[in-house]
Amino acid sequence: MASSEDKLHVTRRHLPHWSLAGAWYFVTLRLRTRHLARTEIALLRDHVVSGDGRFYELLAVVVMPDHVHAVLRPRQGYSLSRVMKGIKGTAARRLNELRRTKGKVWQDESFDRIVRDQAELEEKLNYMFLNPVKAGLTDDPDSYPGWFIKRK
Repeated sequence: MASSEDKLHVTRRHLPHWSLAGAWYFVTLRLRTRHLARTEIALLRDHVVSGDGRFYELLAVVVMPDHVHAVLRPRQGYSLSRVMKGIKGTAARRLNELRRTKGKVWQDESFDRIVRDQAELEEKLNYMFLNPVKAGLTDDPDSYPGWFIKRK
């Protein structure tokens, strides 16, 4: 996943945040209050996908009515905190424009975890894929509008 020569940095607000150059992260963003409508779910999925290749490499994202999970790796020159600020800020602006509202959309802090190995990566992707099924949103996760996985 990441080179052993890279330095691990740990910061903390309410949650610990570990950063390691070249690492893949499993991240979770939570909405403050209001749930996303189906069109908003697709809008957010497209927004996260649009940053792939510019600010980060995206492996997968699932947008749920009250949270978002993604597996991504920041590109060189971008920290994970900068990537998350960009995703959340632009998404909040777009949602507020669509809803004709103002104010905060996301909880202040996001959860992030460095993906340590291939087994953990597969576990996170499977969890994300089945999340809409477990929530009763679909019987077919491939057709869920909030799901995206990069196919090679």
